[in-house]
Amino acid sequence: MRISSEDLPRHLSKGLGGLYVIHGEALLLAIEAADAIRAAAREAGFSERETLIAEQGFKWAELRNSAQSMSLFSSRKVIDLRIPSGKPGTEGAQALQDHCQNLNADTLTLISLPRLDGTAMKSKWFTALEQHGTLVSADEITLAALPAWIAARLKRQQQSADTDTLAFLAQRVEGNLLAAFQEIQKLALLFPAGHLSFEQVKDSVMDVARYDVYKLSEAMLAGDAERYVRILDGLRAEGTATVLILWAIAEDIRALAKVSRALQQSGNLANALREARVWGAKQKQVERAVRRFTPTFAERALRQAALIDRLIKGLRQGDVWDELLQLGVRCARAGAR
Repeated sequence: MRISSEDLPRHLSKGLGGLYVIHGEALLLAIEAADAIRAAAREAGFSERETLIAEQGFKWAELRNSAQSMSLFSSRKVIDLRIPSGKPGTEGAQALQDHCQNLNADTLTLISLPRLDGTAMKSKWFTALEQHGTLVSADEITLAALPAWIAARLKRQQQSADTDTLAFLAQRVEGNLLAAFQEIQKLALLFPAGHLSFEQVKDSVMDVARYDVYKLSEAMLAGDAERYVRILDGLRAEGTATVLILWAIAEDIRALAKVSRALQQSGNLANALREARVWGAKQKQVERAVRRFTPTFAERALRQAALIDRLIKGLRQGDVWDELLQLGVRCARAGAR
């Protein structure tokens, strides 16, 4: 069974399972999910907890021994297994599969993993975990979903805000849920229950957003020029290498060019995406963006990217940040009237 971290409380209210696997890159959500499962386990009589951390040199026999050994002080216990790398290795993979075959009602297993790639999620050990347990995804909250997430958190502390204020808050904490959690808690300390004004929030919340090149490219593909400018400014302030920024942008422009050409020839978007080898979450982003692009525009954007590459290498004169700004904004506004 697969559920999100937001669905976990409702799931736990219906009864406790024997195996839970938390995976994802949102540290705050992963911590909260693990805390909720451990709290539910304590209420159900699992009074002992053994923590195992599968780092380099870890002996996977410890997992088997922990599952087979009973405590002198408690008949029910939690095995809290953490795999920081998300890669158990050959021995660990087999140990996890064996463990799934020997679950018992007196032991609850909680496994914590980072974000996994597609290969790991198709592996035999992960498939075994999914078949025998509950997978809890702790994925980052997208910018589009962040205002609603913030509103729900404010509601927990009997506070609320209007749409514009929530959008402002989301921009200030994008990509940094731990900081978002702290800023929301700060609002509870500063102001009483009730509606928060924009001015109250604006004067109280710091700009703690974390940006990365993938969010920059995401903003460009989504046609959000304002967000693109904001993220580019953030990357510049953080000292991000311009060559990395250009690589991320150029890769997506190159994909758009391939899809646009193939779409013009066949008229079939699904085939065009497949021929350009655009998969996963990126597929939806490119699918929306390509409707604004023409092959001619995409080729022109690629030529501009090549000029920026020469600028970064010192082969021509100019302001590389200004060039990156112009390229991204032009692509974001492509097709606009």
